[in-house]
Amino acid sequence: MDQFAFRPSGSTTAALITLLYTVTSVLTSNSFVHVFALDFSKAFDSVKHSSLLDKVAKLRLPDEIYNWLCNFFQDHCHCTKFSVLISTFININASVIQGSSIGPASFTVTASDLRPLHKDNAMVTFADDTYLIIPEMNSHTCADELAHVST
Repeated sequence: MDQFAFRPSGSTTAALITLLYTVTSVLTSNSFVHVFALDFSKAFDSVKHSSLLDKVAKLRLPDEIYNWLCNFFQDHCHCTKFSVLISTFININASVIQGSSIGPASFTVTASDLRPLHKDNAMVTFADDTYLIIPEMNSHTCADELAHVST
């Protein structure tokens, strides 16, 4: 998977060029290609802290950075206020504060292991948009690939 956002060398243009190149290359040996455009618009809201920290623990980072991240994600609560009524506080175990500097990196780490199941299928990703590219010869893998992404 190619991720084109949240890094200096990434851009919308680079993502579009890669997507176009991949589709064009597939079409040289297939009469058609399936392109599934997937928008994880609520991606930042769905990042589970425990899953993220498990993946971060596998990275080569100093213990101080890992401990800082653990501290950053713990003890956040949410409540709703309407007029003078305030709901009960509930712990937040998922989501990354959008606009925080850790948000994009957290989503990238979370999605870093998302890969196609079949070796001839491809993915191109820009921020929370993912394009799953499946050649005609692998049409039979569409349902499995989409189920895999869902999981």
